[in-house]
Amino acid sequence: MTTQEILQKAVAARSAMAVLQTADKNKALLAMAERLEQATDEILSANEQDLKEFGDTMTVVMQDRLRLNAERIADMAFGIREVAELPDPVGAVLEQVERPNGLLIQKTAVPMGVVAIIYESRPNVTADAAALAFKSGNVCILRSGKEAWRSAKAIVCALRQGLEDMGLPADGVQLIEDTTRQSARELMEAVGYVDLLIPRGGPGLINACLEGAKVPVIQTGTGICHIYVDQSADMEKALNIIENAKTSRPSVCNAAEVCLVHRGIAKEFLPRLKARLSKVEFRCDGEAQAILQGTPAGEKDFDTEFLDYILAVGIVGSVEEALKHIAAHSTGHSEAIITEDAESAKLFTAMADSAAVYVNASTRFTDGGQFGLGCEMGISTQKLHARGPMGLRELTTYKYIIQGNGQVRG
Repeated sequence: MTTQEILQKAVAARSAMAVLQTADKNKALLAMAERLEQATDEILSANEQDLKEFGDTMTVVMQDRLRLNAERIADMAFGIREVAELPDPVGAVLEQVERPNGLLIQKTAVPMGVVAIIYESRPNVTADAAALAFKSGNVCILRSGKEAWRSAKAIVCALRQGLEDMGLPADGVQLIEDTTRQSARELMEAVGYVDLLIPRGGPGLINACLEGAKVPVIQTGTGICHIYVDQSADMEKALNIIENAKTSRPSVCNAAEVCLVHRGIAKEFLPRLKARLSKVEFRCDGEAQAILQGTPAGEKDFDTEFLDYILAVGIVGSVEEALKHIAAHSTGHSEAIITEDAESAKLFTAMADSAAVYVNASTRFTDGGQFGLGCEMGISTQKLHARGPMGLRELTTYKYIIQGNGQVRG
């Protein structure tokens, strides 16, 4: 099926999706989760084919992004069931005012309509995006990267079967069949078909959408995430947090990419950090290099989302200097301070201009599931409409519904 034909089917399904009752949506989501688990063998087989064809072209950590197993499929199904438990945002009255002339004006949440998601080699995005779009009354168009397309197709087949089981239109969830750049351009230019475009991937994909899209775009998650270790930090706490933020899953956007350490503790703390993160390559500024004898930081190392076992390390003299560095290099995703000083924490949270700002916790928590959203459509690094992990509410817009009784304007 061509991309244009898929767009037409999506628009045709839009009205039916928008008026579904909450109970029907929740039953369908449970059916989708069940079908997903029932299709585990088929999904794993498809994923194995993807890995066989493209695995040799990827780093080990990028292979991990692509790889599925039974546990990860179960996690996807669990996420769908969590979405079913969440309140339905559609129809919620966000604000209400009764005017002196008797008009009742209600600002009411409504679906976006058709939401398109362009993403790369993370098959779990397929289920997360479909579940959130469906619960929020939207039609979902998924455009996977070629590396994950077989996996995405097997997941979408299961999800569509779940919709059909409940007598609902399967066209509410669509998968683009063309994985060339042409289909991405068609989605970017699909005025009148796509109401919102969400790119999830590296800087190249996101910038291409921002520069080439004629439809509304939400900028998501290149994550140059910083952790600043303050002079008052509990060192053991800091070591545990940085180890988790860097090594638990380095291929994701909420992994730490930069560690800044206060000069007053650097000589004691950095050798301990190097010993703890034995498989991580340190890219050091001049002061850190003198302590660690690591790899000297290159010109772009403090501006790179490594998505690998690599950490840029710098030394600063104060929380203010750390904030200045972050302001110059951050992508607005997630930043953390490790400190036992309440004033340092207060200054950091007030001045770090990112979607998520942590005190004494790992940046790896920037995730829709961890924030109680069930799962996420992406992590917005912009400031308009949506910021941070995007859940159901961020996939709605609003309209004003005005109730009158014959009023006319004089």
